[in-house]
Amino acid sequence: MIMTVAAARTAMLVAGLALASTTSGAGAVSLSVKRACMSDYFAFCSKHSVGSPGLRQCMSNAGSRLSKTCVSALVAAGEVSKSEVDRRTASR
Repeated sequence: MIMTVAAARTAMLVAGLALASTTSGAGAVSLSVKRACMSDYFAFCSKHSVGSPGLRQCMSNAGSRLSKTCVSALVAAGEVSKSEVDRRTASR
């Protein structure tokens, strides 16, 4: 199987995120959130390290621009409450 450069980079990123998710500690983000929010990360917050406080703040600031898939994963992982999502949606 021949991979394009973009596909190879994506595969490497997913592998790197998978490895990063196996580390323990405060600020760890689940692999499911990383997968669901990957495009949002690249669109809005790629200058921040995965799992960093800066990334969390950037994603929070991007709030209403995040994909529904990402927001759902963040809610499921307990990164943000459903009530906070509802509050922000109502204030648009």
